[in-house]
Amino acid sequence: MNMPKDPVILLSFVNTRLRNQYPSLEELCKSLDVSSEELTASLAAIDCYYQPEKNQFL
Repeated sequence: MNMPKDPVILLSFVNTRLRNQYPSLEELCKSLDVSSEELTASLAAIDCYYQPEKNQFL
């Protein structure tokens, strides 16, 4: 699957998927075949970090 390149759009895309389809970041990454390290690094560039207790990037 092609992930959005723009980090702000990526944030919205990932948080929507986490809220509606996946119980964890690990499950999302496995299902979409993406590296959690690359995903978290992309979102860290806009100062957003995964919060496991909320299952979203803030």
